[in-house]
Amino acid sequence: MTRFPAGNRRGGVMEYDVYIQTCPTRLVLDRLADKWAVLVLGKLDEQPVRFNQLKREIDCISQKVLSQVLKKLERDGLVSRSVYATVPVTVEYAITPLGRTLTSTVAALTRWAEDNIEAVLEAQQKYDRSA
Repeated sequence: MTRFPAGNRRGGVMEYDVYIQTCPTRLVLDRLADKWAVLVLGKLDEQPVRFNQLKREIDCISQKVLSQVLKKLERDGLVSRSVYATVPVTVEYAITPLGRTLTSTVAALTRWAEDNIEAVLEAQQKYDRSA
């Protein structure tokens, strides 16, 4: 029995449980577990950015992957896309108010990774030596 295809309503409030397979919140976690999405959101937190600038500033991201990530983030309401009638056409991406609610979480995650990479690498080496 599926507990909720879209959530359970209790007292007029929709309740979700990310630990249940069919919960739609898992889609959001999948998106945010994507390293490219985290990196794009981190860059957009600073200011609106054009596509090619994002591509230059996020090392090793391909044009195809960046385009896919931006479309998914836009669909989720986390990023907005503005097109300006210039020659050539200018396309700029910005974080939305909903996306802004994630900025401290994204910043904390990236900061944690940078601050703790040495300990992680050491743990991996220790594990690999004992395996």
